[in-house]
Amino acid sequence: MTVAVAAGVLTGCQSIADAASSSGCDGTESRVKKLESYGVLGTRPEGAVIPQGFEDLESGCWQDSGEAQLFASRTYVFPGDKAEVAAYYRTVAEQEGWRLSRTSRAASEEGQLSGLCFTVAKADKATALDVSFLTKEILDAEERKPGPEFDSGSGYRVEITAAADDSPADCSD
Repeated sequence: MTVAVAAGVLTGCQSIADAASSSGCDGTESRVKKLESYGVLGTRPEGAVIPQGFEDLESGCWQDSGEAQLFASRTYVFPGDKAEVAAYYRTVAEQEGWRLSRTSRAASEEGQLSGLCFTVAKADKATALDVSFLTKEILDAEERKPGPEFDSGSGYRVEITAAADDSPADCSD
C-alpha cells in the first residue's frame, strides 16, 4: 500500500520501475557534441597508436545511481612509459585551458602516477578531463578485449566528462 501511494505521489501514473529508468540523458546531445569537440581528445604523443577495437571516438551519456554523466573519450597505446604520456598531456591540456587538479599534481610529484585529472580554467565548472592508464582489470570489467598493441606499451584513455545537471566536476582522483 505504501509503495503504491509513494509511486503515485512521486511519479504520477508511472510505476516505480518506470520512474527509476527515466533518463537524465534526454536532450543532452548538443552537450555531448561539445565534449567531442575538445582538441585534446584527438592529439597524442608521437608514437602513440589507436589500438584495434578502439578506432572510434566514444561518446554519449550514461546514467548510474540516478546521476547522468556525459562523456567523450579516445583510447591509445604509447610505446614509452606513463611519465612521458603524463608530461605530454599536461602540456597539451594546459595550452587548451585546462588546470591540473591539486590531487593529480601531488600524485605526479610523489611518483604515484595512476592518471591525471584537469578542470576547465574558464567558467565551466562542470567539465573535467581525465587521462587514465588502463589495466587488464579495467578492460576486463568493460568487457573489452585488448589488442596486441597493449602488450607494447602504456594503454591509456583521454576522457572528457560532465555531469548532465551541470554540477561541479570532481577531480578527487
